[in-house]
Amino acid sequence: MSILLFSQTTSTMTAPYNPPLLLRNCNLQTTLASFTPRKILACLSSRELVKASKEVILECKNGVRLLGSYSHNPENSRGTVTLIHGWEGSMESAYILSAGTHLFNKGFNIFRLNLRDHGPSHHLNRELFNSTRLDEVVCAIVQIQKQFPSDHHFLTGFSLGGNFALRIAGKAPVPGLSLTRTAAICPLINPAAATENIEKNHAIYHYYFVRKWKKSLTRKLAFFPELNYRKSLLQLTRLSLMHDYFVPRHTGYATRQEYFGAYRITGSLLGNLTHPVQIIAAADDPITTADELDHLADLPNLTLEITPFGGHCGFLQDYRLSSWIDGRLEQIFTLR
Repeated sequence: MSILLFSQTTSTMTAPYNPPLLLRNCNLQTTLASFTPRKILACLSSRELVKASKEVILECKNGVRLLGSYSHNPENSRGTVTLIHGWEGSMESAYILSAGTHLFNKGFNIFRLNLRDHGPSHHLNRELFNSTRLDEVVCAIVQIQKQFPSDHHFLTGFSLGGNFALRIAGKAPVPGLSLTRTAAICPLINPAAATENIEKNHAIYHYYFVRKWKKSLTRKLAFFPELNYRKSLLQLTRLSLMHDYFVPRHTGYATRQEYFGAYRITGSLLGNLTHPVQIIAAADDPITTADELDHLADLPNLTLEITPFGGHCGFLQDYRLSSWIDGRLEQIFTLR
């Protein structure tokens, strides 16, 4: 079993991630990562993190407000980690609580950030979330660093949150934004390909994302009924149809293809990174395939780490459903 690391050169090393045989199925890894049993375990283990947390509304430009939660570690010895969830996840997602708890217990301060219209934040902004709203997330990170100063600031994101983390890393440094290291877990690289893959090849995942997106959009209408898309929403049964409806009406882009292209991760975007950035992906990821990372090999300051197993944001390492990623993030964010 091997792990591939790509930076300015390509090398091979022994993989530290070695799940038991029954956890090597990519779909089992993907579903267990977020579903009820692990959610319960993550909630139980995160009690100290949650106890230390305080809810924060970040005031960004143009009246945008984003919701998050800050947990201050009394030791405050290792810096602050900001965590960004995936699409239709939240700061309460199992993988966010799991990683946040591990890092908090190891001496880091933790900020768990909700993207717009994720978690209990639908009431904060009238306009709908879309994945090209990068500037408001950059502004939120700047506000986090301003309100909670630390010698070192780290950023990590999962799936779509990983996509945001990479784009933010590509923008750094900008005034007020300083990142020591960034890690992206199974980041969404090519949104068009991933969406087509889900719709054509993974009926269960497709149903899950359609249901979650519709639930979020319905919740939005409770606060802003004048958006008036309820009747249309009932008729939209596929991700492609939903994007075809909402993109031209709510994103500023004419087509879903143009919209997807606007937040695709490219080599030019990451070609001038000013701090170390690490991507961790699984070769068996059923959502966003590892070969989409090939064009990012050999970029300065970027390391690609690909494990044979792990699914999409899974990386469960034992039958207690603990995550290998949690300890791996601690290693990446440990300064030597």
